[in-house]
Amino acid sequence: MKIGIVAGEKSGDYLGAELVKAFKKRYPDAEFVGLAGPLMQAEGVVSLGEMDKISIMGIAGAVKGIFDILSIRKAIRNHMLEWRPDVFIGIDVPDFNLSLEIKLKEAGIPTVHYVSPTVWAWRGKRIHKIKRAVNLMLTLFPFEETFYQKHNTKVKYVGHPLAKPVLNWKLDSQAKTEIALTPGKRLIAVLPGSRMSEVSRLAPVMIGACTELAKRYTDLEFVVPAASLKLKSYIEQELNVATTPVKVILGHSRDVLAMSHIAVLASGTAALEAALFAKPMVVMYKVAKLEEWYAARTMEVEHFSMPNHLCNPPIVTELIQEKATTENLVAEVSALLDSDDKYQEMQSVLAEIAPSLSEDSGELACDAIENLISIGAKPIC
Repeated sequence: MKIGIVAGEKSGDYLGAELVKAFKKRYPDAEFVGLAGPLMQAEGVVSLGEMDKISIMGIAGAVKGIFDILSIRKAIRNHMLEWRPDVFIGIDVPDFNLSLEIKLKEAGIPTVHYVSPTVWAWRGKRIHKIKRAVNLMLTLFPFEETFYQKHNTKVKYVGHPLAKPVLNWKLDSQAKTEIALTPGKRLIAVLPGSRMSEVSRLAPVMIGACTELAKRYTDLEFVVPAASLKLKSYIEQELNVATTPVKVILGHSRDVLAMSHIAVLASGTAALEAALFAKPMVVMYKVAKLEEWYAARTMEVEHFSMPNHLCNPPIVTELIQEKATTENLVAEVSALLDSDDKYQEMQSVLAEIAPSLSEDSGELACDAIENLISIGAKPIC
């Protein structure tokens, strides 16, 4: 079996690696080619470019990196059209993958998109492009399956691949050593994002808040699990983190979340991961003015972070745009530190999320994809 597979950022690399593992159990000789990060490459995926080059946030970032993005997409498209995989799987990054999927689907290659774009939240007209692009949508959340069924799009809810591991999470011994949490201290996990564009906007605010919180509370420690060496270097050098109480390590974001008392993080995958670990949090979101203007005209929901879409009523504080300040962040974290009732209420609500999303995601996805390409699987729905 030949499988084309493209991921464009760290979270997609994780999902792709888990999916490849599941496929390899069924098809040990399967070939995987596309765009991959280190986790997928470790599972044998041949990458036709550098994944980080398409991991760009916002309109301004996309314009700046447009030539790299188009060049990589063209190379992948041409390779797939010549190689003719049995199926092509695009993981997240819809602005990159959907256009690619359209071309491949038109050429008769079955296409799967794994991780629904937030079409139910904003830019709702994208559903028309999605229907042109994919033969099958794999969703992480049950409410998304309902959305696609209403729009007559072939869909399968597979749960979130991280939910089950989180319920049985074992701390990495190396991470314990690197984090080196002092007994009796409370850890604040600081995750400003996995893209330079968002880290450059949020990290200064977050680190400033940590400095202020350290003055108020003597029992706190702060750790930033940088998503890459480049981001680690930026935080350490450009932000002069040595003059702050913040410790920066490379990776181990989930271990840091597992050990944390409170998480301070960028809206995105990290917020969901914190929710899966049932960690009270404060979410921040800050983009360029052009993105803000565009979002304001296309948003169809009130909240940015996934935990608030999975809780009823929403419970996580979101500091958006002009509210994403050091002063506001200090106030919100202090409220969680000072009120056991507030802290425990949020933790209790979040603790229900992981069990609700715990499925055999890799197996369900494989079943659905097998069905799509007619390899004897049972019907999807």
